[in-house]
Amino acid sequence: MTDATAPCASARLYSQTEHDDRGNFHYEGDLYRAGEALPSLASRIERHLAQHFAESTFAIRTEKFSGGRKVIAEILDAPTDLTGRDAQNAFIVEVRDQMERFGSTRTNPLQDFWSCSFYCEVRIAQAYWSALAKRSGSRNPVDTVISLAAFKKRIKAGDQLKLIDAPAGHRLLGTTREITKVRSGDLILEGRSYLSFPRASAFACDGRLIRIAIGSEYGPDDHLLYEWIRLNAA
Repeated sequence: MTDATAPCASARLYSQTEHDDRGNFHYEGDLYRAGEALPSLASRIERHLAQHFAESTFAIRTEKFSGGRKVIAEILDAPTDLTGRDAQNAFIVEVRDQMERFGSTRTNPLQDFWSCSFYCEVRIAQAYWSALAKRSGSRNPVDTVISLAAFKKRIKAGDQLKLIDAPAGHRLLGTTREITKVRSGDLILEGRSYLSFPRASAFACDGRLIRIAIGSEYGPDDHLLYEWIRLNAA
């Protein structure tokens, strides 16, 4: 296969680059460094996104696999309302364009050929929906008196959790279940069920009530509200 070299490729963004008549696609970003190690690449992308999208917050993760490597940018907060699918797609493309400036891609789908310095992915994290709900006014707010790390140390087998609020139709709403085991990543509850610990940003506990944000584009303020009934409570 012969790649068509796009003149002044670095002057265009990834989403603005077209395939030629033979199906060849070539993009090399203006911030690309050949042979750059993944930690260095991720660090540069993280700093760049923080500067370019000054009012937004991102978490950068990396993955390595047999077919290559990937940099994932999770959107934690942004001033833009991303509830609508068009708004989501537009912002994701905008973020990805900035990430792709650090890479190089050659591809031809007609010949099933793809070569890139790294794969790029942008996700809207659950934390974004929690932040959006807070700006809009969250239901059942709970003060963060006990951090998630402290909660993991204090909760123990024998304690109970009563689900007192949840999205409509939740089958366990109103039930009280005993904790049978506490593990590093979750709680095992009676009835062969478990409750995974969320990210710290999605967790709030005032010592009695526990609020776990599970919002999405379909319900930014969706959450689980538990009453924590301790075994040694008076």
